Amino acid sequence: MIIPVRCWSCGMVIAHAYADYRKAVESGEDPNKAMDDAGLERYCCRRMFLSHVELIDEVAPFSVPREE
Repeated sequence: MIIPVRCWSCGMVIAHAYADYRKAVESGEDPNKAMDDAGLERYCCRRMFLSHVELIDEVAPFSVPREE
């Protein structure tokens, strides 16, 4: 739903680069070049970005407000 803070395989911190990656891809840049610019060299970390599906907008309407 949201990008993990660390890569599941190697443990490298990757979450800080996701916003720049997403902005570059949405503006039409090649995803491969965007990951290179973000500093993602390992294929396991690149996999985390390529396979990520943003579902938070679909799940959020189903959250139940808490009564205080």
